[in-house]
Amino acid sequence: MSRSFIRTVPVVLALALASIGVSAVAQTAAPATAEPTTTEKVKEAGKDAVDATKTTTKKAVNATERGTKKAWNATKRTTKKATTATKNAAVKTGDAIETAGHKTADGMRSTGKAIGEKVPGTAENEAAKK
Repeated sequence: MSRSFIRTVPVVLALALASIGVSAVAQTAAPATAEPTTTEKVKEAGKDAVDATKTTTKKAVNATERGTKKAWNATKRTTKKATTATKNAAVKTGDAIETAGHKTADGMRSTGKAIGEKVPGTAENEAAKK
């Protein structure tokens, strides 16, 4: 063995071991992903909460508007129905009162005629005698 060979062996071994070490470090020491800090996490959670609140608020406003419109339309329909029913009831009540008034008047006339037939000197009494 030559002297230069003995000098190169340790250098080659050192380079070989160094390359193995470098490749191992390159495989295991991947660039570390920076984890967000607590402050960043809180900020992100706050943004998410604001977005969720905006969305929920919009949905609530739309639902309220739809509900209000439905309630208004239902109120209009119900009011029309109630007005119509009240008019019909008023007409029926008027007809019933009119009918009752006529019957009462007819009854009073017939009662007056019956009384007049029994009272001497009245036209009914004279007509009854004939």
